Amino acid sequence: MTREMLLAIMIAIVVALIALAVWAWLRRTRRDAGLPAPYAELPPDTEVLSTWDALYVATTRHGQPLERLAMRGLGFRSRVGISVTTAGVALDLTGQPRMLIARDRIQSVGLATVAIDRVVERDGLVKLSWRPDDSTVVDTYFRAQTGSSRSLADAIGIILTPSTGTDA
Repeated sequence: MTREMLLAIMIAIVVALIALAVWAWLRRTRRDAGLPAPYAELPPDTEVLSTWDALYVATTRHGQPLERLAMRGLGFRSRVGISVTTAGVALDLTGQPRMLIARDRIQSVGLATVAIDRVVERDGLVKLSWRPDDSTVVDTYFRAQTGSSRSLADAIGIILTPSTGTDA
């Protein structure tokens, strides 16, 4: 076998692997297309209680921290500005319009250690469980950059209604 033939085989394998990855991601985006992204601006009478700089890690199926969802605007890691407000949690992800997870959509907030490809120290991630629609619950993970993850989770916990709660 010549060097040129071996190089052609290697290139073909790499192209096939890239095509397989693209096909899998497109399939995932079609699967998750029905989950609405919470694009919204804050209502005019909303009070901002606290702001945080964080890294957005992932959004997954509830209770399945290794099953990434490809929701519009929430498919990839990014820096995020988080505003905890009286209306809910506002997310300002780099390159995306503002998202607002309304207070009545939030199920719980807690701490986690693992999400997709991110493993951190014990309780190093904030896990926000919320409903994008009436029948689905998802978990969104953040890593606080200003302050601790516990402080961010506590700040979100302040706005939760009695029917929601916090996870330890």
